[in-house]
Amino acid sequence: MGVAAAETAVACCERLAAPTLDAAAAEATAELFRALADPARVLIVNTLATGGGPVCTCHLTGPLGLSQPTVSHHLKKLLDAGLVEREQRGKWAYYSLRADAVEKLAAVADLKGACCR
Repeated sequence: MGVAAAETAVACCERLAAPTLDAAAAEATAELFRALADPARVLIVNTLATGGGPVCTCHLTGPLGLSQPTVSHHLKKLLDAGLVEREQRGKWAYYSLRADAVEKLAAVADLKGACCR
């Protein structure tokens, strides 16, 4: 592909709907994506997103097919990344998604209409 063809391909693309990020925002967003770099964590986030409210750790082990210590490890990674929040209810921990983290991911990942033809 020549330079003219490359320039044409770039020119055909629409602007991304996602906001422009500065270096600090890019690093913070990369941390969120690093936390999602494991399929089990993606499944946990999906379960929390569709759960209709905080979900107990004990309700994640069966659907994920993982042991309780493994689920707790993944939840700790998500908590450290700021994707989830934890609420202690007696001896059980309940997790839910943090709205600000979900909004950040949604804004950065909004790539609709950005693909070149």
